[in-house]
Amino acid sequence: MEKPPQRPLASGDFNDDEYVPRRFRAGEAPRGNSASRGESPRGDSGRPHGERPSREGNADASRNRPFYDEQGRQVTPRKLAGERSRGPIQHNTRPAADRSIDMLFGLRPILEALHAGRTLDKIFLLRGTKNSLTQDISELARAANVPVSLVPMEKLEGLTRKNHQGAVAFVSPIDYAPLDSLLAGLFEEGKVPFLLLLDRVTDVRNFGAIARTAECLGVQALVVPARGAAQINGDAVKTSAGALNLLPVCREPDLRQTIDFLKNSGLTIVACTEKSDLDLTQVDAATLSGPVAVIMGSEEDGIDPSLLRLCDQRLRIPMSGQIQSLNVGVAAGIMLFEVARHRGLAGA
Repeated sequence: MEKPPQRPLASGDFNDDEYVPRRFRAGEAPRGNSASRGESPRGDSGRPHGERPSREGNADASRNRPFYDEQGRQVTPRKLAGERSRGPIQHNTRPAADRSIDMLFGLRPILEALHAGRTLDKIFLLRGTKNSLTQDISELARAANVPVSLVPMEKLEGLTRKNHQGAVAFVSPIDYAPLDSLLAGLFEEGKVPFLLLLDRVTDVRNFGAIARTAECLGVQALVVPARGAAQINGDAVKTSAGALNLLPVCREPDLRQTIDFLKNSGLTIVACTEKSDLDLTQVDAATLSGPVAVIMGSEEDGIDPSLLRLCDQRLRIPMSGQIQSLNVGVAAGIMLFEVARHRGLAGA
């Protein structure tokens, strides 16, 4: 079907400053107006003439009414000033570990980090994966005393959504100190060793709080197991108020061997446990004022029985309440204060 010829526009149709588009001319109904649809003639919004529109109504009208340029052509307006974007709301569902700078993922990056001597807190490898890279990672991690865990894919996917190639590692914010060198240095400097051993204390904030208390009361080093200990990350450093940057931390593969080494080095191993009839007020002052290593147990079941049997002294904190149980961070603070008090009296 041929279109009817259109009237050519005159040169003065749109150049007149008083030009008004047809739909806004008085007395002319625009195409598709409400009257043709049988609606109320009170106006486009159904509001009586002369009634002041609401603020919401003005906003809607501003969005919906057409805009024309100087030539009378309808144009799309820019976003109104102050109008919020109506795009879809995006929720960040990526695991928090993806945004952490202390994570490595991928076989090759972890292997290169081990070769470079970076301090890794722990390594997670996909269970069932066996190739030359995973074997090299396991061997280097064993030599560096870094715990390696074989985990299912769900564990790795919960740590990162990126292409991890079946390997994720956490970089430690601190460098671990060798216990034998540290202890030898204390004796060479003429200091009386005061160490704190933590058996399976897994809560990060408890660990950080204990480190803060230990540094304040003169503890010279923390000793933790390579497996079953709290991850030393940014939260631990923050909770410690920076004490983990000052207090040496020694990571040992077997605390039983560590206790034997300390005993052979002349330290008294004192366990803080409720499984004792002797409390802090009954201990010999010489026990706490000399070279000593205090051991605290986990939040759930205390000190492992195999470690308790190796201790020289077992002490409990006297309590008169009904609960008869203390948080490990609070118990460590009381125990360390008592040791520090005896050391202060003895001039240690």
